[in-house]
Amino acid sequence: MRYEGKIYRPPSEADAYILQATIGCSWNRCTYCDMYSDKVYRERETDACLEDLRTAAAIARNRVDKVFVGDGDALGMPTDRWLAILKAASAGFPRLRRVSCYATALNILKKTPDELAALREAGLSRLYIGPESGDDATLKRIAKGSTFAEHVAAAERARAAGIELSVIVLLGIAGIERAREHASATARLITAMDPAFASALTTTVVPKTPLHTLQTRGRFALPSVVDMLRELRTIVDEARPTDALFRTNHASNYLAIGGRLPRDRAAILATIDSAIAGEVTLRPEWARGL
Repeated sequence: MRYEGKIYRPPSEADAYILQATIGCSWNRCTYCDMYSDKVYRERETDACLEDLRTAAAIARNRVDKVFVGDGDALGMPTDRWLAILKAASAGFPRLRRVSCYATALNILKKTPDELAALREAGLSRLYIGPESGDDATLKRIAKGSTFAEHVAAAERARAAGIELSVIVLLGIAGIERAREHASATARLITAMDPAFASALTTTVVPKTPLHTLQTRGRFALPSVVDMLRELRTIVDEARPTDALFRTNHASNYLAIGGRLPRDRAAILATIDSAIAGEVTLRPEWARGL
């Protein structure tokens, strides 16, 4: 098992075996992100990936039930390479119940429906996709690379193949000036993408990113903590997924909440309202992280 640089994974993959099948992010242009800025994107050789899987299986064959395939958007690998990895993972880990990876709307849409169906049949069962916002003006400003409509089309294609979606959005990413538009449009996007899981993270302005440059030049201002909680409230109040587990359990967030939408909407809103009123202790700055 070999890893290059820092490795990132979703909170729900904390106990997964991580296979680094790609290095970095093929897009790597988002203005707020520095996770892969020190890496030149490339795909690892298939044989190296299969060797890592064999090594992991020899060590923890009966203890691994989840595999997360990194780095930033591993879905972009050719389908034949994916099928080889999925076959080896299934053979190596008899208790395997989930294989997942980060994805972008771009690389979902580059896969044909038949390719996605083949990947699902071989074991790829969940994609984590981070549109961050449903507001097209914000998506353009943060250089996300896809529009509201493209994210919806990607979600429809993945769901048609039977692949679960976990959608990630960013509180505060639109700054002060488009906070309301961002929150409402993001709720509409969650409704349209209709994921099985949705989560909100909180924007951190990372030094040396383009977003940080905009901030230092007075062209971007992060909303206050209370205003970002108001964004969260709007998203929860207005989103209408069929049945989604909604969480803010990432370390970047000031308030950790969880529940199902729509079932638990009222309870989640009550907690957010209490936090806005100062009746709930928020995570301190020193405890937040990426």
